[in-house]
Amino acid sequence: MPGPRPGSHAYDVQRARLRKRLEDTGEAVDKEADDRANEILQEERGQKGVLRSERGLGPKGERER
Repeated sequence: MPGPRPGSHAYDVQRARLRKRLEDTGEAVDKEADDRANEILQEERGQKGVLRSERGLGPKGERER
């Protein structure tokens, strides 16, 4: 599992550095740079998120069966 997990401090630092590089090279501006940085980091990870347990699906009575 390469790279830090989304939402972690390390992920935020890596995203900020990538966003700054995208802005400096002129590839993207403001919100576009942030969205593009997230997209790039999640592509490198190969997934959108990780569900570690059923608790991430919500309250037990509200889960799909």
